[in-house]
Amino acid sequence: MSHTMQFQLSRNSFGRLVLESAEHGRHEGVVPVRAFPVAAPDKGIALVSTDGHEVGWIDELSALNATTRALVEQELASREFMPELLQLVSVSSFATPSTWQVRTDRGPTELILKGEEDIRRIGREGLLVLDSHGVQFLIRDLAQLDRHSRRLLDRFL
Repeated sequence: MSHTMQFQLSRNSFGRLVLESAEHGRHEGVVPVRAFPVAAPDKGIALVSTDGHEVGWIDELSALNATTRALVEQELASREFMPELLQLVSVSSFATPSTWQVRTDRGPTELILKGEEDIRRIGREGLLVLDSHGVQFLIRDLAQLDRHSRRLLDRFL
């Protein structure tokens, strides 16, 4: 695909990116993925649908209009800071919004889960948990969590 493909990017009411194009239709929850994050971070960015298919391509960020470029850069920034959630210590409530005390690979912290829709599956084993500040926490493998953490998490899935 080429960056000449005409598409519109916007955010839906849940804050997820929505791509609309005549060629590929409408896709909610698209994710920008850098092809060469170290060597050429501003060139070669795929827009990937929730089912893992590429539905758009950006040759260069600088070729985008300011609004679209800002949306892509914001999404990339939130994806690139992704602490790994290792343990759920406690939750304030099983109703949302809920404050979670967690342990991550970057140390202990707290996150606020706005709604169950902010927990997304990644493959069969993984999850992404989006907090109210837009930070995504990665759970690589549910089976690797301790029993207490899995029990707490099960209440939200």
